Amino acid sequence: MRAVEEELKLIKRGSEELLIEADLLAKLRTGRPLRIKAGFDPTAPDLHLGHTVLINKLRHFQDLGHHVMFLIGDFTGMIGDPTGKNVTRPPLSREQIVDNAQTYQEQVFKILDPERTEICFNSVWFEPFGASGMIRLAALHTVARMLERDDFARRYRGGQPIAIHELLYPLCQGYDSVAMKADVELGGTDQRFNLLVGRELQKHFGQAPQCILTMPLLEGLDGVNKMSKSLGNYIGITEPPGEMFGKLMSVSDELMWRYLELLSFRSTAVIEGLQHDVANGRNPRDVKVLLAQEIVERFHGATAAVQAVADFDARFRQGAIPDDIPEVCFLAADQPLSIAQVLKQSGLTGSTSEALRMIEQGGVRIDGTRIDDKHLIFSVKGAFVLQVGKRKYARISIV
Repeated sequence: MRAVEEELKLIKRGSEELLIEADLLAKLRTGRPLRIKAGFDPTAPDLHLGHTVLINKLRHFQDLGHHVMFLIGDFTGMIGDPTGKNVTRPPLSREQIVDNAQTYQEQVFKILDPERTEICFNSVWFEPFGASGMIRLAALHTVARMLERDDFARRYRGGQPIAIHELLYPLCQGYDSVAMKADVELGGTDQRFNLLVGRELQKHFGQAPQCILTMPLLEGLDGVNKMSKSLGNYIGITEPPGEMFGKLMSVSDELMWRYLELLSFRSTAVIEGLQHDVANGRNPRDVKVLLAQEIVERFHGATAAVQAVADFDARFRQGAIPDDIPEVCFLAADQPLSIAQVLKQSGLTGSTSEALRMIEQGGVRIDGTRIDDKHLIFSVKGAFVLQVGKRKYARISIV
């Protein structure tokens, strides 16, 4: 059996905080499979790589022989997690939750072994609770304790409303740990308060308190803000292989090491070896290719990963244009078309102001030639390839 110290080293890899380490060591030394919990509210239909940091850690626990419980918060999703929010989050409908939960299951099994994963739904224990059960649960915590949470305290001081149902969320998440008899709960650093509530509730119900393992929030492509769809700095796990590969190749050399630690299943020793190679002159780009290929293979398979490498190499080293770019046709009108209009209407930019900004930054090319004229007008019929940045193309026809 793997030494407990080795297990602990893998468990702690990339983590932010482990509470309480001595308790976890004692649990590991029992030799029994531990019950490992991580919960996700199905608030969006698609996961991005930031979500997979926790799921990867669950896979580490699976590989160590522990029992992984992937909790889909179909009940708490109807409350709406207030963590980090400045305003009340609108609850989801039952239909939205059912659809999103199905998508979650399909996506997580690209990382977790379905044969060793228990999928749980917290509606199973909360729907029979009834109003009396929820009131008894609410009686186990105080408003003063709830206001110790940074986001609640900030909203309270700022005079922003906090709905009563939002105060129930940490209690519900904590009770999940009681219902699931969790030995360890995983969460992001922003979930620390809720995880601690779980420990307290387990003590109240006569259970050994769970250990808490918090994982950092993964930075997005900008290297500054956490990965988020709303910020547009994310990599979705259902994105096409070429798009996923290109985005991973665009991260900074510094951020690459962070991604390797949190997203790669390569061992710590292998990653340290790669760091040594780069320190001694190896091009960081080679390491980035290894990372990008590994991630694409995880979600799309080995064949797609090999093809993504070949396409990227052809496109960016040899200047080739992808075959599958969209074709957009414009009718020549009395009023000539401006470059900003064409960029927006072809879907290459979200607005004309973004189009002008991309031209200013040197990110727009026509048939491979960079343009810097923001006032460029297309007044005659013709066809050309329009490119924005490194990955966006469209074949434009003006007829």
